[in-house]
Amino acid sequence: MITCYLKYVVDPLKLDDFEHYARLWIPLVNRLGGTHHGYFLPHEGANNIAYALFSFPSLADYERYRREAADDPDCQAAMAHYRKTRCFLSFERSFMRPVFEGD
Repeated sequence: MITCYLKYVVDPLKLDDFEHYARLWIPLVNRLGGTHHGYFLPHEGANNIAYALFSFPSLADYERYRREAADDPDCQAAMAHYRKTRCFLSFERSFMRPVFEGD
């Protein structure tokens, strides 16, 4: 399993737009073979940093998701929302391997 870790620099004045963007992507990742662990929006501390975590069985499965998402109308609509609102300024993407109790 691999987990994609996304760190976003968000526009604090557009958190409602970013939350809408996040809510669009959660079911899309799940529908396209991943397991979304949620978005984490600012609450205390920095007001412009948000995170998202989602997992796929393998990096190959993640790459298949990316190809399918590029042609998916719902994914394209989610990206159109981002382009319209510019609710985040940048993001960093990393892949991690989780360790669970009993592994």
